[in-house]
Amino acid sequence: MSVRQRVLSGVQPTGNLHLGNYLGAIRNWVEGQSQYDNFLFIADLHAVTLPHNPAELAKNTYTLAALYLACGLDLTHSTIFVQSHVPAHTELTWLLNCITPLNWLTDMIQFKEKAVKQGENVGVGLLDYPVLMASDILLYEPDKVPVGEDQKQHLELTRDIVNRFNHLFAKPDQPVLKLPEPLIRKEGARVMSLTDGTKKMSKSDPSELSRINLLDSADEIAKKIKKCKTDPTRGLEFDNPERPESNNLLTLYMVLSGKTKEEVATECQDMGWGQFKPLLTETVINALKPIQEKYQAIMDDRGYLESVLRHGKHKAEAVANQTLAKVKAAMGYSTPL
Repeated sequence: MSVRQRVLSGVQPTGNLHLGNYLGAIRNWVEGQSQYDNFLFIADLHAVTLPHNPAELAKNTYTLAALYLACGLDLTHSTIFVQSHVPAHTELTWLLNCITPLNWLTDMIQFKEKAVKQGENVGVGLLDYPVLMASDILLYEPDKVPVGEDQKQHLELTRDIVNRFNHLFAKPDQPVLKLPEPLIRKEGARVMSLTDGTKKMSKSDPSELSRINLLDSADEIAKKIKKCKTDPTRGLEFDNPERPESNNLLTLYMVLSGKTKEEVATECQDMGWGQFKPLLTETVINALKPIQEKYQAIMDDRGYLESVLRHGKHKAEAVANQTLAKVKAAMGYSTPL
């Protein structure tokens, strides 16, 4: 029997997961999870590279873990764990810091963009974020790492660090660190902002009206869809670059209703927004209801959720510590007898 390839991915526990997160990524993870051995972590160490609310960090961590499960991630195929529960992440980061040239980090696009926003308050953690990300990946020796456009440069840096480390500390035919490959999954639905159909739905958008969160109440969903940006044209259509909101809202309806693009185009071609918005509202509410009910049941059983994260920690540590031991041995560290 062939061994399934290992896939690793992580999400920060900042803000609420929204429809863009679910339809663009998590639903695809769920649909394809039986093909891989999945290590899915909650990136709480990354969450503090920018100013954060300490009172919210643990709460958001549990919320995200429960949502993973509520969305359909199966523990038969997936290991769910919290990044900070596995000390090897920070230890390997320090070791890799010591062989990573500074200019590799200062050249990272995301660092430049975020550093400008923070000015003099920018922390070393933000600069070092990509090395921590490299450690996240390398500890679990994954065959594939799902990457979006904004993470491609980080995976390229990880591959550069692997090549540098193996050149410095490994024999040519016996690499210590495994070179990760990108996983380009079938693209999920590209969900755009409710307030601007040209921008992706994002939890960093300051306006709550821009996104529908997975845990929004029926009233909140109705309010957001009622207030979402539209245009004055009657009749809805896909793929008209002059009507990005029409394309976005039709796509949401199509994906969540399970109808084909042709069916939706025919159904909505003569509709006005006043007729379509209630239809979309009902569809979104019905699609999220099973997730919300399962989420609430999981959160009501805190012992179960703790056991999932405890099991994930032990399974992740078993893998991560093996990699860390190989790295330390290659670098010449002593091992206690």
